[in-house]
Amino acid sequence: ALASACSFQARASLQPGDPAPDFTAPAWLAGEPFEYSLAEALRDGPVVLYFFPAANTPGCNIEAALFSQAVDDFKARGVSVIGVTAGNTEQLREFSADKATCAGKFPVAADEGAKIAAGYSAVLERRPEMSSRTSYLIGSDGRVLAVHSDMNPAQHVKRMLESIPAAAGG
Repeated sequence: ALASACSFQARASLQPGDPAPDFTAPAWLAGEPFEYSLAEALRDGPVVLYFFPAANTPGCNIEAALFSQAVDDFKARGVSVIGVTAGNTEQLREFSADKATCAGKFPVAADEGAKIAAGYSAVLERRPEMSSRTSYLIGSDGRVLAVHSDMNPAQHVKRMLESIPAAAGG
């Protein structure tokens, strides 16, 4: 069943060239709350927007740690990172500051009811109130440049980094 959900997600995701839905959401960076705006972030360059099912769960902690370790590589290419989830949103303040996960290196935003995820076709087929594990590279023009959808967190950072030089000219 999980394999079918993953393959479904890969087909259902927005594709390169599609406009990325704009959003604002409550977010935290290193434990500090703020309002995240995709439109504002895109003014400073491309954005990796990655959806994850829930804070403080094994796969999501691994994925956050991988993005945290690579955040300087993204910044060196002019790309910012934001993680978005509908799961365990009450834990995002601590999750954003935790040295084992985000380590305060990039923000995470709350997506109550998975409304943002739904706009990106990044929800679990059998649990639409939960975001899937889907990453997008969004260009400064607000269009999707690359997408990677896989419930295994291992390749998301690699796929997003690989897509930057070809897609963003960085």
